[in-house]
Amino acid sequence: MSAKAVMVLGTTSGAGKSWLTTALCRWYARQGLKVAPFKAQNMSNNARVVPGRQGRSGEIGSAQYFQALAARNVPEVRMNPVLLKPESDTASQVVVLGDVREDLAHIAWRERSELLWPHARDALHFLMTHNDVVVIEGAGSPAEINLHSSDYVNMRTALEAKAACLLVTDIDRGGAFAHLYGTHQLLAAHEQALLRGFVLNRFRGDRALLAPGPEQLQGLTGVRTLAVLPMWRGHGLPEEDGIFDSAPAGPCQGQRIVVVAYPRISNLDEFQPLRHAESVRLSWARHPTDLESADLIILPGSKHTCGDLAWLREHRIDIAIAKHAAAGKPVLGICGGVQMLGQDLSDPHGVDGNAAGLGLLPLVTVFEREKLLRSTEACFASTTGAWSALAGVHVHGYEIRHGRTSGQELNREPHVALRNDKGEAIGWQEGQVLGVSLHGLFESPGVLQALFGASNPTLDSVFDGLADFVDVHFEAGALARLIEE
Repeated sequence: MSAKAVMVLGTTSGAGKSWLTTALCRWYARQGLKVAPFKAQNMSNNARVVPGRQGRSGEIGSAQYFQALAARNVPEVRMNPVLLKPESDTASQVVVLGDVREDLAHIAWRERSELLWPHARDALHFLMTHNDVVVIEGAGSPAEINLHSSDYVNMRTALEAKAACLLVTDIDRGGAFAHLYGTHQLLAAHEQALLRGFVLNRFRGDRALLAPGPEQLQGLTGVRTLAVLPMWRGHGLPEEDGIFDSAPAGPCQGQRIVVVAYPRISNLDEFQPLRHAESVRLSWARHPTDLESADLIILPGSKHTCGDLAWLREHRIDIAIAKHAAAGKPVLGICGGVQMLGQDLSDPHGVDGNAAGLGLLPLVTVFEREKLLRSTEACFASTTGAWSALAGVHVHGYEIRHGRTSGQELNREPHVALRNDKGEAIGWQEGQVLGVSLHGLFESPGVLQALFGASNPTLDSVFDGLADFVDVHFEAGALARLIEE
């Protein structure tokens, strides 16, 4: 393995590992190096379609997809060899090198980890053989002592790669120095030796007030604090684990778009462009009252469509959606959302479940055993009402689903509003209700412009902004030294 490895560990989930890893990918790529991201195992229902094995498509966590783009590399399954997609509080779909592995889903956690580590290790070796720098993201905390023996995502990966490790903490939550010190102390001595620096993330206020904390921490651990990163809410990178804002995002006078946030919501990172559209006010709904005064209701993707449909009914959100549609206001369903809007969901293979839909579109969904994965080019046909501006708009997106949706079994196909590049119907409209099986709709500039007259910075400019940010706020020369030592 010829590459140098830099690893971003965190004191907790949500400390800032994903975005810092993305920033480092672009920073090292701008030094003229060939860079690849890596995360041995990710747990997320936010996934993207990428090239897989033997010419097939596969899926990886969205965070590693964006990290690869930041690295100016082509996203592929070895960058996130294991992806766990939660289907309930106690069960997850297991994706290995882009492929669903049903045989591993019911194996106990510790036993399964030992079976998964060889796949992750081989992927790591491949990336380190074919790149100059591999920027590795950890998971949760490396100091979960109850899981340490079976945790291959953090220190086992760090030791395998001989990585120079950064430990990042969220100082805005409080207790940052205790988190850093406690994490350091719970690591074994040979693991502590890999730590090259601490990072204080999301700092607000007068930096002088930090003293003498970093100096005392260095005296206790021998590890320097290499960066104090100011709070930065508008960096533009999609959040990996959730963007359920405590307050709506966007101007008060903007068009109010409400996304229904059911428990197994998936691919919610695709709504990031709406958070920064000047004409949009985006919020999330978990109660019927959250939908009041909405201009547009969106039913997003779901990892467990029938379960989330039952949740809608349990919380009487289905009634609020029906009332909104009956008033002639627009409703959009995406992937699992369009399945819910149909008449019936049928599951002959035991993949998701059987259920009656909301009945707002004359569609039937049948869940197939084989998951459909593909990147998709599509074009809107004629559309009417609130969706009329989409007519003729080209979109690029992706499909990740077990469900196959159509109106054929009802002998009444609604108006086909969207076809993919193979001519297949993947979007339907009836009245003001539109449903599409395509993810990534709002990431297409043409859609954002047509519906809201809005535009967003390009992803490339977002990545450059992240790299500029760490360049300014890391100790001078620190990032270069990580790959020189």
